[in-house]
Amino acid sequence: MRAALYDRYGPPEVLYVGRVPVPAVLPDQVLVRVHAAGVNGGELFGRAGKVRLVTGRRFPQRTGIDFAGEIASTGAEATGVRVGDRVWGILPRRLGSMAEYVAVHPRQLSTAPDNVTLAQAVSLLAGGTTGLTALRDKAGLRPGERLLVRGASGGVGSVAVQLGKLLGAHVTALAGAGNLDFVRGLGADEAFDHRATGPRRLGTFDVVLDTVGTEHPAFRRLLAPGGRMVAIAFDVDRMLPSLGYLLGSTVYGTGRVRFFSGNPRHESFAELARYVKNGDLRHVVDTVHPLSDIAVAHRALEAGGVRGKHVVRIL
Repeated sequence: MRAALYDRYGPPEVLYVGRVPVPAVLPDQVLVRVHAAGVNGGELFGRAGKVRLVTGRRFPQRTGIDFAGEIASTGAEATGVRVGDRVWGILPRRLGSMAEYVAVHPRQLSTAPDNVTLAQAVSLLAGGTTGLTALRDKAGLRPGERLLVRGASGGVGSVAVQLGKLLGAHVTALAGAGNLDFVRGLGADEAFDHRATGPRRLGTFDVVLDTVGTEHPAFRRLLAPGGRMVAIAFDVDRMLPSLGYLLGSTVYGTGRVRFFSGNPRHESFAELARYVKNGDLRHVVDTVHPLSDIAVAHRALEAGGVRGKHVVRIL
């Protein structure tokens, strides 16, 4: 089958489309024929070698974590799904969804919403499950609270703005100057250019969601009494100090920082699908690229200014 691969760390141009075996399906797994997958920020760092202590030096390496497609076959012990079902999901702590097929357990997926295309659906998947975990489960966001979303036009931020409004919060968005109308259109009550507006000019917040990974102390100081900050990224150029601060701030000081590595399951996917099917979430596709342009998709995300998600069409 075709899959996006790279044989060394480096710029987007190291990516190419090669051939790998169709994954073997265990008795309790299903084989999904992938129609579309999203390009996520962590995959850029992995490909560039910025987290090679985790990714190692065995090549070729794969990319892609989320997928939307249809069930191609099922193992003898797999339950709850049938061949032909439209599904979406996330690979469990591994990469490789930028390929024609993936093998997963049914708990790692759910039925995809049927009122959007699979390419539109996958634009909401990783950001939506991360946003639900961050805002509802980790921060306990309540109606009437003030929420700041940093990186509000990106893959996670663009969905988090919408989820914040659904949860009843007053949402302030930080994004690039060219994306302020975009995030207002998603429901942000206020939107500020992150280059022109420093943290001290923003006021105080009950919840801060940081999708960028830099300047954690400055944004933590914006928390009101009882405030909570959730960070889903760290500074890859200052990895050890950044991770050290995040780990320390979960225990010490006022305004604890929550940091987590997502591994969502069936329940999160199904809940997100209900939001989409009910029209509560707007899909956030920036551009759809063919698999042959996987390097172009990575380069486009690295360039910044993204509005939602760069999606790669596999089928």
